[in-house]
Amino acid sequence: GAETAQKRRKGRAGCARDLSKTVTARQKLEAQLTENNIVKEELELLDATNTIFKLIGPVLVKQDMEEAKATVGKRLDYITGEIKRYEQQMQELERRAEQQRELLGRLQQDFQRAQGKGAAGKT
Repeated sequence: GAETAQKRRKGRAGCARDLSKTVTARQKLEAQLTENNIVKEELELLDATNTIFKLIGPVLVKQDMEEAKATVGKRLDYITGEIKRYEQQMQELERRAEQQRELLGRLQQDFQRAQGKGAAGKT
């Protein structure tokens, strides 16, 4: 009865909260993806005469161009993989939310039918 409905409401709220967190995390990853794609494009414009530096803490350290390109490539692969993972998580959360909406609709119909029967029995 009421206890079950309360649990379902909490479940729905948790699902919405999880979905919101997932969407936010995915948006951050999209920003990182854009940023890293820009870095990749910039690296492609350089040649062997250019010097590349990497910021490590407060210090700029000289870095090999191929190493820099490889690092950015790996980072792009990782970010792309994480975005896919978050998209799957979002789909799963949306599927669960839809199931909960359907269940809530059925419970409301059952409740209304039960109220109708109770009212009919009192007259």
